[in-house]
Amino acid sequence: MIKVAVTGGIGSGKSVVCKIFEKIGIPVFNADFEAKKLINTSRTIHDKLVSLFGAAIYQSNGDIHRKKMADLIFNDNFALQKVNEIVHPEVRKRFIEWGKEQNSPYIIQEAAIIFESKQTQSFDKIITVTAPLELKIERVIKRDQVSKEEVYKRMQSQLPDEIKIAKSDFVIMNDEIEMIIPQIIEIHNKLI
Repeated sequence: MIKVAVTGGIGSGKSVVCKIFEKIGIPVFNADFEAKKLINTSRTIHDKLVSLFGAAIYQSNGDIHRKKMADLIFNDNFALQKVNEIVHPEVRKRFIEWGKEQNSPYIIQEAAIIFESKQTQSFDKIITVTAPLELKIERVIKRDQVSKEEVYKRMQSQLPDEIKIAKSDFVIMNDEIEMIIPQIIEIHNKLI
């Protein structure tokens, strides 16, 4: 079975692209969603994060304190790197287990930081979703109710699109001008 990564910078529209792949019958594993779930349910991750940041990183109900975590990782590259080193191996294990349960010519993992977490060797093909900078910023502001400065700060922790595109097998332009369904169908036909 072919393992495909769908990646792209914040606001590029990875989720929209992955929903279309799902509509045509391709199983999609959302790594960011699984990471958020595992941060709250994995004892291994819990213990390592508490060891690194202290017990206050979790709320009294056992869930991660999302605001504190975001403040830490988006303001400190070392903290971001450490969190990635703790969380990504557990997400990877879950993806492998999930992949064994699928029956499809290929499967997709949606993840924003495939290149940054040095996971490219785990995939047979990589698709980068891209969009113009201003459109990505506008999407994130609308979706997350954050300031333009906050969006820029988050973008700083990700590789520029140009680097991702150069390292990818396929590129989908999600600029609200070029239609994305024909781009996805073309890639789908090459993968099956």
